Amino acid sequence: MDVIIDHNPDCSTSRSALATIGSAGIEPHVVEYLKTPPSRAPLQQSIARISVREAVREKAAPYPEPGLDNPALTDDQRLEAMMVHPILINRPIVVTPNGVRLCRPSDLVLDLLPAQQRPAG
Repeated sequence: MDVIIDHNPDCSTSRSALATIGSAGIEPHVVEYLKTPPSRAPLQQSIARISVREAVREKAAPYPEPGLDNPALTDDQRLEAMMVHPILINRPIVVTPNGVRLCRPSDLVLDLLPAQQRPAG
């Protein structure tokens, strides 16, 4: 199963989702988006099935500073801010053939794994 996780190793939720994927016997493609920020197309593709507003991490600086809390901003403006400030990308975003999901809390990743590969809880 092809699995991609946009991952921040400093985030406990992201580490937990990654561990759950590994416990299912799946070796995902790990994208450390802070080290290698995505360009627009890959970012749009990874969040295609979740809302752009959901993909913006509101608790991270510089969220309030550039006015990203302004409800009048467009999705394109939010995407641009995430490309300029990758810390604004909420994580972990997991992409599988079964769907795309922001896995907060991390156990939401289970819904994306084949039932026969889900770790026993």
